[in-house]
Amino acid sequence: MLNNRVPFYEKVAYALGDASANIAWRAQTMFLMIFYTDVFGITPATVAIMAAVVRVSDGVSDIGMGIIGDRTRSKYGRFRPWILWTAIPLAVILSLMFTTPDWSMEWKVAYAFVTYLLFTLIYTANNIPYGALLAVMSPDEKERTSIGSFRMIGAFTGGLIVQGSLIFLVAYFGNVNPNVNLTQTGESKYLVEISVPEDFSKVSVQTKDKVATFVLNDAAPSDSAMSMPSNSKSLPMTANQTYAFTVEGEKDLTPDSFSIIDQTQGYSNAVYLLSGVLALCLFITFKFTKERVTPPASQKTNLKEEVKDLFKNKPWLILVSVGLAFNIYNSIKQGTVMYYFTHYLDNQILASLYMTILMLASIAGAFTISPICSKFGKKNVFIFALFATGLVNSLLAFCDKDNITEIFIIGSLSELLSAIPPTLFFTMLADTADYSEYKFGRRATGLIYSAGSFVTKFSGALAAFVIGGVLSYFNYDSSMPNTIKEAVPGIIMLMSWLPAIIACVGGGLMFLYPLTKDKMDIMAKELAEKKNCEA
Repeated sequence: MLNNRVPFYEKVAYALGDASANIAWRAQTMFLMIFYTDVFGITPATVAIMAAVVRVSDGVSDIGMGIIGDRTRSKYGRFRPWILWTAIPLAVILSLMFTTPDWSMEWKVAYAFVTYLLFTLIYTANNIPYGALLAVMSPDEKERTSIGSFRMIGAFTGGLIVQGSLIFLVAYFGNVNPNVNLTQTGESKYLVEISVPEDFSKVSVQTKDKVATFVLNDAAPSDSAMSMPSNSKSLPMTANQTYAFTVEGEKDLTPDSFSIIDQTQGYSNAVYLLSGVLALCLFITFKFTKERVTPPASQKTNLKEEVKDLFKNKPWLILVSVGLAFNIYNSIKQGTVMYYFTHYLDNQILASLYMTILMLASIAGAFTISPICSKFGKKNVFIFALFATGLVNSLLAFCDKDNITEIFIIGSLSELLSAIPPTLFFTMLADTADYSEYKFGRRATGLIYSAGSFVTKFSGALAAFVIGGVLSYFNYDSSMPNTIKEAVPGIIMLMSWLPAIIACVGGGLMFLYPLTKDKMDIMAKELAEKKNCEA
């Protein structure tokens, strides 16, 4: 390593760690809620309460893990060994979280709660040390910005893997081979009779092109939504029982034109595959990264003083407040995408293309961060990005369901801008660790990152609570399809102007952040001189 420069291969290896983290995190933030409500069968209100309880308790474990990380001593360093130790457990618990046991609803809720709680604990044991590792790979804040850009490229790549493939993997692994009898009753109208070889608690029935509308002919009188036209129908099916549908809107249909997906099995097998990729990436991160920055030689471990330093650290206090805002913003958007495409645009498969394009936009945004920050400074770029992404995202409130092109353009531009804050947030946490050493003569990197992670996760809990609360207010119930259309205004609100307001609040708070480019240069010079004297 020359002039505090970190080798390219090491930056790539570090980036793979956040690729794996985002396989877990994006699967949880973007798919778990709709999995719980539409596949698992839990009500939105129950999910919201469960998320709030788990995430708040998770915050305590974040702080504890930061303290443990600072005090870990091994031949591999303070933070790297945790990446190795948690690789397999994280993959296993992610898989269990998307597994649906055939139990009563009470026991299923208990299972969901326990697996969700264990996931957050293991994720914490992995991600707190991983985040802190960035701060000790190089003492140069510009080099850390570069590493942070690599990290976000890895993060968005991991998200791209999940968002671009999970829906298709669910369709592939959940594919059911039905018996289909087809009778044409008009130019583009058919009577379709479908039976399946085994019992399914819920399957999705649609054409492979997702264009034709379905009506279940023998729907119960109380289930009016099943007798209303829609592009897909979700219902339980009993083995060898015939289900008759009126289907219209597509020409030249054949029995092979129909798709029956068992989402329970599809989700499980898809996440099992992604969990294997997750573990492999973590092993590579552990193998090819190094720790180079250590606390001052004279520093003695003192938790009370470290906590006091934390709450006297003004840059850190402001940064975590901003982090709370932009993470709520992102989590609400991400947690609403599947509802928006499934129940407003009536095209769940299109959500995969949307999320793939958004992840590509995020990767493009991450590539621009280092040169832009070198010219304008991290603080100014952070402020601009928060206001701009919020204002752009609010435009989704004006899009009709037929404005697909406009929705994709607005979403992509908003995502390009929203890629900037998380990249800068983790880089600037390292700067606040430098500030603590500069101001108080103490460096508790793990504690600083753990508190930052707590904010990230607590914001996820708040976002889940907001999503669940809004859906409950609009009477959303996946088991009663007639309530779904009534909830569409709430889904649009969650996708557009509500998170936008929160992003703009974060932009306003960022004006108070005191670590400018000039201040960072002064700190770096004095810290380097101090370490030279100690040496």
